[in-house]
Amino acid sequence: MEDLLRLHAPQVLGALVRRYGHFDQAEDAAQEALIAAAEQWPARGVPDNPRGWLIKVASRRLSDRLRSDTARRRREEAAAALTPTDAFTAPPPGEGGAGGRAPSEDDTLTLLFLCCHPALSPAAQIALTLRAVGGLTTAEIARAHLVPEATMAQRISRAKRTVRGTRFRPPEPQDRDGRLAAVLQVLYLIFNEGYTATSGPTLHRTDLAREAIRLTRSVRRLLPREGRVTGLLALILLTEARAPSRTGAHGELIPLDEQDRTRWERAAIEEGTALAAKALTQGPAGDYQLQAAIAALHDEAARAEDTDWPQILALYDLLVRRTPEPAAALGRAVAVAMVRGPEAGLAEVDALRERLAGHFRLDAVRAHLLERAGRREAACAAYRAAAAHTLSTPEARYLRMRAARLSG
Repeated sequence: MEDLLRLHAPQVLGALVRRYGHFDQAEDAAQEALIAAAEQWPARGVPDNPRGWLIKVASRRLSDRLRSDTARRRREEAAAALTPTDAFTAPPPGEGGAGGRAPSEDDTLTLLFLCCHPALSPAAQIALTLRAVGGLTTAEIARAHLVPEATMAQRISRAKRTVRGTRFRPPEPQDRDGRLAAVLQVLYLIFNEGYTATSGPTLHRTDLAREAIRLTRSVRRLLPREGRVTGLLALILLTEARAPSRTGAHGELIPLDEQDRTRWERAAIEEGTALAAKALTQGPAGDYQLQAAIAALHDEAARAEDTDWPQILALYDLLVRRTPEPAAALGRAVAVAMVRGPEAGLAEVDALRERLAGHFRLDAVRAHLLERAGRREAACAAYRAAAAHTLSTPEARYLRMRAARLSG
């Protein structure tokens, strides 16, 4: 049920905004329809056309709101203040309404680009898209950005106010490239939250990971020759292919070098590897293309000891020159350790202390390298520090287990 509602939520919101405008009120009406479905469908059964049912209920709720005197006055004031090219417009004849165009995936894509409006800051674009299209809660988005929940709530509210009055339509060709980087970053963050949940009892949130893959496939259908899109799809497919072996029988985390690689999804690896190669032919190698190439090298190794670490390090060297993201530098530190030894990797990790202060992944990588270097006591302390800073129950359990093994 939850998967079904998550699948249709952005399509319902997109259909409402296309037909009526009023982003905030459309989102509220869509949420009310989802709540009604969660209450009624378990007892009455899922309708033959669940998306149509949701849109009908949400449209009724929104229509009731728009008939109120307050909503009418606000619409009139907004219409007086905006030019026709900026305002939401009624759909042309034959679109929207009971007899118009059926809601489609295009509505979700248009909603994606709307949430990445150039008037919004990159941080606001990401936050709004995660909320409206990805279905993440404000708390989840705040954790992904390492900011307080109240701060993120204000950011999302300001973003909604900014896009109010914007025409709901796919971006013009000259605008598309500027918004694409934000769209792809959002999809990457949605996938990351699904692949490794930032908090909670489970490591993997299949719903979010699959939604990110579905939306990225949709964007690639729209832009099949765009290397960044192809690279991102390759990256998340190659990463998600390892999901079946990331946890044990009791939900415990299994690190990459200890996973049963026979359980990896070969079809996803084959598709992702082909896409990664394709992406490198579609223009200059960007962040996603390079990360996809790294993921392909990991997935192609039949055993952990067969991994081509020198080639991975060479790709990381290119990646860190392109991006300021500390996560890339942390990944490079691991590759340095695998090629030049754990002490060399530790020197790279120590250089990142200021940029990643207080983040558990820095302590986790440091602990791993200290253990490889034979410095058991220091590794134990680093594992415990990492466990204290993560909100993920499986990750914390794994880190404490590693510390207990070293101290035992």
